[in-house]
Amino acid sequence: MTKIAVIQAASVPYDPAASVEKASTILRRVADQGARLAVFPEAFIGGYPKGIAFGSVVGNRSISGRELYQRYVDGAVTLDGPELALLAESVEHTGVTTVIGVIERFGRTLYCTAVTIAPGRGIAGYHRKLMPTGQERLIWGFGDGSTIEPVETDFGVLGSVICWENYMPALRQAMYAQGVQIYCAPTADDRPSWASSMVHIALEGRVYVLSACQAIRLGEYPQQHRDAFGLEFNEDDYVMRGGSMVVSPLGEVLAGPVFDCETEIYADLNMDLLSQANLDFDVVGHYARPDIFELKVNIAPQAPVTLER
Repeated sequence: MTKIAVIQAASVPYDPAASVEKASTILRRVADQGARLAVFPEAFIGGYPKGIAFGSVVGNRSISGRELYQRYVDGAVTLDGPELALLAESVEHTGVTTVIGVIERFGRTLYCTAVTIAPGRGIAGYHRKLMPTGQERLIWGFGDGSTIEPVETDFGVLGSVICWENYMPALRQAMYAQGVQIYCAPTADDRPSWASSMVHIALEGRVYVLSACQAIRLGEYPQQHRDAFGLEFNEDDYVMRGGSMVVSPLGEVLAGPVFDCETEIYADLNMDLLSQANLDFDVVGHYARPDIFELKVNIAPQAPVTLER
């Protein structure tokens, strides 16, 4: 059995150092419980800017919106920066492999990224969200196929698919085809309907699904964010309610969903169940019809500018 932890916690929005400190405290706690893997929510480092339009309407962007966006950029991290280096030290100290959502700054563009940090390896892999949802497209760039590769560990193959990317059948199929066994789904979707999608994915891919969402109140965002907030919530209200959960390859809910609290949920994963679940279904094997259906995936990095001599 492999014990895992799914983290349902509020980040410290716009403050990556404080978010890393909080994540490190959580890692020490789940390590004491024997967890070998911890999955954190989407945008845990940097923050998910729920309810914010950044002063943008069609045809116009406000000065105050640009100033708030500057603060958001300042709260993002680079993959080789000090914040993730410090978190990697905590991973090394605790021995807990960690999948965590970050707002990544690469050049002058932000990406919503899931980073996998492993003991003895540092950053073992990262995935940039391929398709930001709705107004996320204003603030986040689009990832490419070069970051959908899973991460092999000594307890299983990890893949990360972020939030509504999970509604993209071709991406899910690409993950299954690469042998993902533990399917990590950091998300900001706290609707009760999310749970049914996680159960479906577990059954479809015959994978363990670990979904992590923040539980965060409006009052935990800085005043500048609250002043620009565009939804009807009180400061004590949860703007993201959680709903984190763990599902087995046969669709059994092992833990969660849990709402309206910060917590860690645990499950013991029997990796033999992966093969047992393939007795009657393997979406990329004996239940596939390659004579009828074909999926081609471009995993080459896509550079916007190529300079040639």
